[in-house]
Amino acid sequence: MTTGRNRRVVVTGFGATTPLGGDATTTWNAALEGRSGTRTMTHAWVDQYNLPVTFAAELAVPASEVLTRVEARRLDPSGQYAMIASREAWAHAGSPEVEPERLAVACASGIGGVWTLLSAYDTLREKGPRRIYPLTVPMLMPNGAAAAVEIELKARGGAHTPVSACGSGAEAIAYGLEIIKSGRVDLVVAGGTEAAIHPLPIGGFAAMQALSTRNDEPETASRPYDVSRDGFIMGEGSAMLVLEAEEHARARGATIYAELVSAGLTSDAHHIAAPDPEGLGAARAMSLALSNGDLTPADVVHVNAHATSTPSGDVPEAKAIRRALGDATDRVAVSATKSMTGHLLGAAGALEGLFCVLALNQRTAPPTINTVDLDPEVNLDVVVKEPRRLGDGDLVAINNSFGFGGHNIALAFRTAS
Repeated sequence: MTTGRNRRVVVTGFGATTPLGGDATTTWNAALEGRSGTRTMTHAWVDQYNLPVTFAAELAVPASEVLTRVEARRLDPSGQYAMIASREAWAHAGSPEVEPERLAVACASGIGGVWTLLSAYDTLREKGPRRIYPLTVPMLMPNGAAAAVEIELKARGGAHTPVSACGSGAEAIAYGLEIIKSGRVDLVVAGGTEAAIHPLPIGGFAAMQALSTRNDEPETASRPYDVSRDGFIMGEGSAMLVLEAEEHARARGATIYAELVSAGLTSDAHHIAAPDPEGLGAARAMSLALSNGDLTPADVVHVNAHATSTPSGDVPEAKAIRRALGDATDRVAVSATKSMTGHLLGAAGALEGLFCVLALNQRTAPPTINTVDLDPEVNLDVVVKEPRRLGDGDLVAINNSFGFGGHNIALAFRTAS
């Protein structure tokens, strides 16, 4: 068996539950059709707290329709979503037989069990400490979802929870790549989950002026790279990939959907929330992903951009892509899928990594919706209105994910061979 840095890592399964669908295939098909997962919220707490933003991208299929009542009771919504996506990914990979010590989980979250934490605090104030649910701490801890999946799969090779804001899901995939290449394990179920459509996070993001306030037109509110963009849309859900050492996958006859070639991770050291205006750290992450994978800018045909639709975030990323790819940028199809899914925070990078896998597997880049008047500072070939064929041959796609705190993660995927 190959060990060390020469080990190739492939994707053999995937699962998701998102604002576009209750599974990965439905989600992908909706993205290709250019559907919006955003809608006006109907919760009583929207009016109760007089929230300035009244819409979000909530799950298309509620977790309560998938899990048993007992399962849902014992997991924070973030853990529920991760369990749904992981079960689908594992089954999609063929429920592989693997020694438990050679299987790991890397399930990230940017915020963790916020619903459990705040509900428990309400219980404490209103009814006292004896009425607090005994599983409150395991449910609210950020690693609760990773632990639940690890127990479900009997994974004894490690359970990990990168927490890097909106870069968390991509960093979990990068970590899975790293530990397979190291020879420590043969398979990793990697991705992210988030369930933060709650009045407090919405109020907090709104106070930062990070959210779109187009309450009268939620489906068109997310407008990445458009001159009229005014903020992102809160989303929720989970996406998980089964990463596997290539020789292990081939030995069991697994279907290989794409290769996860490499990753690049950097930090801006600039501001707690705003990106470096020139995108220097983001560009370096992309360049590292290329160099770490022995790739060149000319190999890249597609980028799934972070592109949140914020006035301050989209232009620096556009600059970063051109800085990293140079003249090759003109031949790269750029998709901003948050225009459809909303921003899944800690799960965003995982879902967009899944989109990269499917874009390569089907040789099709999904569209960006709602982008009508491209910002003149965005010198990119943005895929709009309809999907675009990516062509034949050996193709490479990059997934960009950036997070508050200056976290930058770029993942490089290649078509299966």
